[in-house]
Amino acid sequence: MKPWKLAALGAVAMLAVVGCSNDHIIRTEDGEMIQSNEKPEIDEDTGMIEYEDEQGYDNQVKQSDVKEIIER
Repeated sequence: MKPWKLAALGAVAMLAVVGCSNDHIIRTEDGEMIQSNEKPEIDEDTGMIEYEDEQGYDNQVKQSDVKEIIER
């Protein structure tokens, strides 16, 4: 395989991996740091922030308890 093709394939593979890592950190008012696998969203029915944790479970936290959400 030609070197430029190998380099292009490597670059595409790296971009695919970087594009999949879309973690977010939810920092609460009491200092707790919660890692979320996806971007947290507001649940329209309850008004709470909904997120998926590291184990893949859906969780919710009150909006008033969240200080900030950081994308990593």
